[in-house]
Amino acid sequence: MPRILALLLLPVLAGTLLLPASASTPPPKTAPAVTRAAVPSVNDAQLEATIRTKLAKSKIGKDGFRFHVQRGVVTWEGTTAVGQHKGAATRMARTSGAAQVVNNIKVTGKTTGPLRKAYVQP
Repeated sequence: MPRILALLLLPVLAGTLLLPASASTPPPKTAPAVTRAAVPSVNDAQLEATIRTKLAKSKIGKDGFRFHVQRGVVTWEGTTAVGQHKGAATRMARTSGAAQVVNNIKVTGKTTGPLRKAYVQP
């Protein structure tokens, strides 16, 4: 019984002996956080030109979305039948340098053709 008690108390005693030494060391320094304001912003004309170029090359350009830029804020308008196109428009504006994106694109849910049942071959 005394041996079991000694084995249980040994880690506790070792921890208390090491605690003061580790408490005196200062915590490691961390890198300063980068804020969004530290990133240089693009002016409205450059931002609009970049989005127009990307929109012309993209599949979502066929949806006929409209957008306008004011003080770094891009506002999207229009409708689409494909939900992913709405997200693609937001990503396009953000990667072009927009400070904020307001996405007013409506997903209509209309498909191009009738839905068919999937048949599995036995």
